[in-house]
Amino acid sequence: MDVNSALETFAALSQETRLWAFRVLVQAGPTGLSAGDVADALGSRQNTMSSHLKLLSSAGLITSRRDGRQVIYSANYDTVKSLVFFLMDDCCAGNAGVCHPNEEAVGSNAGVSGQS
Repeated sequence: MDVNSALETFAALSQETRLWAFRVLVQAGPTGLSAGDVADALGSRQNTMSSHLKLLSSAGLITSRRDGRQVIYSANYDTVKSLVFFLMDDCCAGNAGVCHPNEEAVGSNAGVSGQS
C-alpha cells in the first residue's frame, strides 16, 4: 500500500457512519450483508447507507457482489491487512522482537485475514 492509498482508506473511515458500517461488515465475515441489512444494523436509511458503502467500496475497503436482486457487501480483508502492514512498516526501526508478534496476530486473525 502506498501513501495515497492509505490516505484514501483513512478518509473513507473518517466519518462515523462509514466506520460503523465497515465494522458491521467486518463482523459479518465473508458472507457479507445487503445495504439494507447494514442500514438496519445501524438504524440508518438505506439510500444514505448506499452512498456510504459506495465510498467504502471506492477506497477498496469493501467489495460487492450480486445475489439475485440484492447487492451484498463484504469487508475486503486484504485491504485492511495492507493498511495495518503499511502502518507497521519499519516498526521500531526493524526490531523484529517488537513487531513480529503483531504481524503474526494480523496474519492469523480470522477477521483480518479473511479466513474463517
